Amino acid sequence: MVSPLFDERSLRKLERLALVAQRVRAGSIKGERRSTKRGTAVEFADYRPYARGDDLRRVDWNVYARLERPFVKLLEEEEDLAVHLLLDSSGSMDWGQEPVHKFRYGLRLVGALAYIGLGTGDRVTVQLVGTGDARHSAVAHRARFGPVRGTGQIFRLLAWLAQQSAGGVTDLNAALRTFSQHGARPGLVMLLTDLWSPTGFQDGVRALLAGGHEVAILHLLAPDELEPPFSGDLKLVDTETGDAQDVTLDRPLAELYRRRLDDWLHGIEGWCHGRQVHYVPVCTDLPWERLILHTLRKKSVIR
Repeated sequence: MVSPLFDERSLRKLERLALVAQRVRAGSIKGERRSTKRGTAVEFADYRPYARGDDLRRVDWNVYARLERPFVKLLEEEEDLAVHLLLDSSGSMDWGQEPVHKFRYGLRLVGALAYIGLGTGDRVTVQLVGTGDARHSAVAHRARFGPVRGTGQIFRLLAWLAQQSAGGVTDLNAALRTFSQHGARPGLVMLLTDLWSPTGFQDGVRALLAGGHEVAILHLLAPDELEPPFSGDLKLVDTETGDAQDVTLDRPLAELYRRRLDDWLHGIEGWCHGRQVHYVPVCTDLPWERLILHTLRKKSVIR
């Protein structure tokens, strides 16, 4: 067993996959990612400082002897990609029973996407977007892993993910703006969220795009959020604020809910399409392996 989230057999399915950034430049520094440009992959290009997880065979020991600092040799046609995996950890993500629990499903997706990125030499950062992230740097720091490179980091990352939990209220706009303003290197931002945010998400995504990031949204919803199995007199309680509302869920109200939900989802899809943001609606009863190996490859987020 690799971790409570994965076993070794599951991780092996992800080998030879790569995350795709079609519009963002795949690295302001060079690295281990193969570029699509033509050229000779064995020609020396430059140096960069050694980062934890780098292959020690790439260290130039002659430079180390002169400068007493390790540097890695970089070759032409190799670029690294900054991958930022942002997982919504607000209270609304703490919903559903295993195996369709939204936050646990999100943790597995983050672990799988990070494994793919680390396997191709990408520079991976994982950050929880939860209470306090936009306002208290100490909380934000504890809720972040990375940036790291190299497959040697995967076990530490999976152990870190297994310790995380969801709760509280998140202002997605504020959290995403803060993330962008803190100088994160432009790259591929993958936001895993249910998009239940009182102020919306659009302003935050605009800030990411203005910062040079390519953005993909994996919109996670549980099956009973798409098709409520309830009926009769109910007390609905907001999982984030605790606000309650008495309702009578009959057939007309259920049909109205579905229409409003469809309008909401179509509106999000249209908004994202108009701004070249990858949008992938996901019901958490879809096996995560199928999402990775089929849906995201079809959407050209993974190859």
